[in-house]
Amino acid sequence: MKKLVLASAMMCAVASQAMADIKVGVLHSLSGTMAISETTLKDTMLMMIEQQNAKGGLLGEKLVPVVVDPASDWPLFAEKARELLTVHDVDVIFGNWTSVSRKSVLPVIEELNGLLFYPVQYEGEESSKNVFYTGAAPNQQAIPATDYYLEELGVEKFALLGTDYVYPRTTNKILEQYLKDKGIPESDIFVNYTPFGHSDWSKIVADVVALGADGKKVGVISTINGDANVGFYKELAAAGVSADDIPVVAFSVGEEELSGLDTTNLVGHLAAWNYFQSAETDANAEFIEAWKSKMGAERVTNDPMEAHYIGFNMWVQAVNDAGSTDVDKVRDAMYGQTFPNLTGGVAEMLPNHHLTKPVLIGEIQADGQFDIISQTTEVPGDAWTDFLPESKVLVSDWKGLSCGMYNTETKTCVQIKSIY
Repeated sequence: MKKLVLASAMMCAVASQAMADIKVGVLHSLSGTMAISETTLKDTMLMMIEQQNAKGGLLGEKLVPVVVDPASDWPLFAEKARELLTVHDVDVIFGNWTSVSRKSVLPVIEELNGLLFYPVQYEGEESSKNVFYTGAAPNQQAIPATDYYLEELGVEKFALLGTDYVYPRTTNKILEQYLKDKGIPESDIFVNYTPFGHSDWSKIVADVVALGADGKKVGVISTINGDANVGFYKELAAAGVSADDIPVVAFSVGEEELSGLDTTNLVGHLAAWNYFQSAETDANAEFIEAWKSKMGAERVTNDPMEAHYIGFNMWVQAVNDAGSTDVDKVRDAMYGQTFPNLTGGVAEMLPNHHLTKPVLIGEIQADGQFDIISQTTEVPGDAWTDFLPESKVLVSDWKGLSCGMYNTETKTCVQIKSIY
C-alpha cells in the first residue's frame, strides 16, 4: 500500500511539473508551397526557446515548444490554432506567413482569447487585441520602396505583380492610390495576380517588358509569395531582363528564398525589408553566429526571423513584468516594451500592436546577400493606411481607447476587425 501511495504521489508530482511548463505554439507551414519560407521560422523559434531555457526558462519554468504543420492549407491553420489552444493549452502562438492564413486563424484566436505574434510584412488594414504584428505595415515597407522608385530610380511606369490573395491585393490597392496621388496615370500602372505556386511566367514578363515600349522607365513591385518566386526570377533571366532594364523590388523575397536560386542574373534587383543579414552590428553578428552554429554554415538569416526574435524577447519581458503568462496581463505588459533590433536601433511595441521599425532597401548581390543601399531610422507601424479615405479616419489604440478601429470623425469604436 505504501508503495502504491508513493508511486501515486510521484505520478502526481510529474503531472504537476508537466502542467507547470510554459507551452509555446509554433504555427508554421513545414510542407506545401510556403514551406520554402516558413520552415526557417519554425527553426528560429526552436533555437530561441532553447536559448531561453539555457538561461533558466521563464518564471522558473521550462519553455516547451509545440510544433504543428498547417501544410500551406489556409483552413487548416484555423484547425491547428484551435488544437494548440484547446488540446495543447499553449500560452502563446508564434506563427503564420500569409495574410490569408492569419485571417483564417484570427476568429479562433479571438474566440479563445489566445495570443498570436505575427512576424511577416503585411497589408495593414487590420487590428486585433489578440495579435501583435511584428512584421512591417505598408508604411514601413511598400510606401518607402515606392518612394525609392520615384525619387531615386526615376521609375515612371509600375507593374504591380502579386500572388492572388489578400496581402498583395490590399497592398496594391494602397499603392495604386498612392501612385495616382503622386501623379502617375492609371494607364501607367499594370496590375497582375497569379495563384500560389504559379510557374509559367513567360506571358506576364513579356507584358511587363511591353509596358516600356514607349521608352518610359518601368519598375516592378513584387508581392509574389512562396515558391512562385523561383519561376518568376528564372523567366526574367531567360528574357534577358536586367535590373538596369526593369528593376524589381520584392517584399517577400529575402535571403532564404535567394539561397535556392542562381542569383547571377538577379544582381541589382531590390528588396525592401526591415532587416538584412548583411547589417553590420555586433548584435547581428552574434545572432548569425548562433544561428549558423546550430543550423549549419549554409543557413542564412532573414527579416521575418528578426521579427520573431524581437517579438519573442518582448513576450519574455512582458511575461516577466506581468509575473504570469495570462493573456490579458501579458497584453497589458507588452505596451511600451523595447528591445534592440539587429540593425542598430531599438524596437518599441506601440498601443496599436505594431512595432517601430527601420526601413531598409537592399540590392541583390551575386552571393545571394543584399547590399544595403538605403536605411531609415525607426518608423512607427500604422495599422490603418493614410492613403485610403476609408482608412485615413481610423486609429488603433488598445491601451488608451481599448479599440482597434476608432473613427476619429464619429468618435466611435467600430466593432468589425477589418474593412477588407
